[in-house]
Amino acid sequence: MIYKTLISFVFAYLLGSIPTSFLMGKLIKGIDIREYGSGNVGATNALRVLGTKIGIITLLIDIGKGFFTVQIGKLLVSEPSNLFLIGTGLFGIIGHIFTIFLKFKGGKGVATSAGVFIALSPLPVAIALVVFVVTVWLSKYVSLGSMVAAFVFFLVELIVNVRNRFANFELLIFIFLLMVFIFIRHKANIKRIIDGNENRISFRDRRDN
Repeated sequence: MIYKTLISFVFAYLLGSIPTSFLMGKLIKGIDIREYGSGNVGATNALRVLGTKIGIITLLIDIGKGFFTVQIGKLLVSEPSNLFLIGTGLFGIIGHIFTIFLKFKGGKGVATSAGVFIALSPLPVAIALVVFVVTVWLSKYVSLGSMVAAFVFFLVELIVNVRNRFANFELLIFIFLLMVFIFIRHKANIKRIIDGNENRISFRDRRDN
């Protein structure tokens, strides 16, 4: 069991470490995305720098990374516990944020986290996703959408746990800690939103890049 757990965690970290937007920039546009936009290697900067189509593909791949870290953990360990699956997903998220392939400097982990929670708790994620889309559509701030969605996700999961007498308390704690971490990672964005300097996203495809 310990052997399979270690393999699952290492695999999850390596899968999460795949720098999707960096590879998209290099392979499709011939650029280093770290030198453009916010300099971040997450899906948001890919959308901003590489265009809508590539940005959406990047987003889906990053979500898929998180989703499959949990699914592969389920395949490797029979009857996995909630803590094991949470740990597997956490290593996938850590891999995205601190990717070994880019000197441990990655994205903010929102899309990969979404993939992890689609596998662990799909209904609250679906509600949070709707909130994210509406918030971004109205405000044009992806950072604001990410933070609002993280808060709503925690709130919905809290309600689910209250109704189920905290049957999945470990997951609730994990979501709370991740929500706090997402807010911390977005502290510069919060300041820019307050100051009116935050970059707004455009949904028009940028063919000139």
